[in-house]
Amino acid sequence: MCEKNFNIIKQENKTTIKAWTKGVPFEDQALQQLNNVAEMNIAGTEFVHSHIAVMPDVHMGKGATIGSVIPSVKAVIPAAVGVDIGCGMVATKTTLKASQLPDNLAGVRHAFEAAIPHGRTPGRRGKKNDRGSWHNIPDVVAGEWKKLEVRFERICEKHPAIRNSNHVKHLGTMGTGNHFLELCLDENDAVWIMLHSGSRGVGNRIGTYFIELARREMQRHQINLPDMDLAYLEEGSEYFDDYVEAVEWAQDFAAKNREIMMFNAIQALRKSIPVPFETADLAVNCHHNYISREHHFGKDCYVTRKGAVRAEKGELGIIPGSMGARSFIVRGLGNAESFNSCSHGAGRVMSRTKAKKVYSVQDQIAATEGVECRKDAAVIDEIPHAYKDIDSVMAAQNDLVEVVHTLKQVVCVKG
Repeated sequence: MCEKNFNIIKQENKTTIKAWTKGVPFEDQALQQLNNVAEMNIAGTEFVHSHIAVMPDVHMGKGATIGSVIPSVKAVIPAAVGVDIGCGMVATKTTLKASQLPDNLAGVRHAFEAAIPHGRTPGRRGKKNDRGSWHNIPDVVAGEWKKLEVRFERICEKHPAIRNSNHVKHLGTMGTGNHFLELCLDENDAVWIMLHSGSRGVGNRIGTYFIELARREMQRHQINLPDMDLAYLEEGSEYFDDYVEAVEWAQDFAAKNREIMMFNAIQALRKSIPVPFETADLAVNCHHNYISREHHFGKDCYVTRKGAVRAEKGELGIIPGSMGARSFIVRGLGNAESFNSCSHGAGRVMSRTKAKKVYSVQDQIAATEGVECRKDAAVIDEIPHAYKDIDSVMAAQNDLVEVVHTLKQVVCVKG
């Protein structure tokens, strides 16, 4: 019998944890958060079904650990999904080759930056003159919003506080932090466009709102938890169906958000280079912060992937490295022990605050050599050194996915 690729963490009266973390850092704080979730099966009731799966990019999050897969029975934890609901990746292969790109890629970067609102103006989040929002809604955005608006209004009728959020203004925009847009080359020098974003302001509003409602439910029923950020909503309770409806809507918003950005990025690339090209058949659009109704180990459950990608057998996914490292288009191997999941990236080994203290602009310049990108103090928190080694992360999950394409960025736009 072959050796298991995961480590088993088992403690008395706690759910088993299976961690694909061989050869990669696994911080104590993240383990504590996982143990907190493992304590949720209280008084013999099954909250977490079978076990918790931990991906190799695991690191501490809010309540639940980033890089964890939690199958829950008849309940969901809003904070485990988080506030960037439906955050994920999209990648599209083009017919361009590396030799057809200009020697100086600054023009391509500036074209991307002009086509897609990104970042935010301090103190102007979602307001007039915030560079991360639309000021005049483009026709393509308005048209796609119409398809989402009816369901959104139905949600807001029951929960009016959600209406006061950035929704159409943020549809087709990238955001801040680790969200990005890249031009990449694969192992055959084919050109790809890849980007990372989620449900933006409206997803944040939905997540924050229901996290607070879940907390109130715990207080009302006097339910004690190892961490109040693990407050949950049960099937049949007042807010459960509304939350699931809102989350599924936000996930659709996030996927459409990425589609619009990809469309605009392709148009921007066409305008910035003289070579005509088409997009190839291969395109991937996948979430990595979301819930899904699935069947595992003999039971229907809600699978929460917080910083994890579904990797059913034959299913394509995207695992990005940091800005300066390789990224991967992968095909799922359908590993049942992981609930058919894989990592969503490299995973941080250092907080944003610490990265800014430890590293300098010169360190950032050296770490992103050969990549056309910003190299200033505002993006030091995204320096590659703040992330785990992507090759080690991939090696730790070689029984979860197989690599289809290896991508190396040549242009990177950060929020």
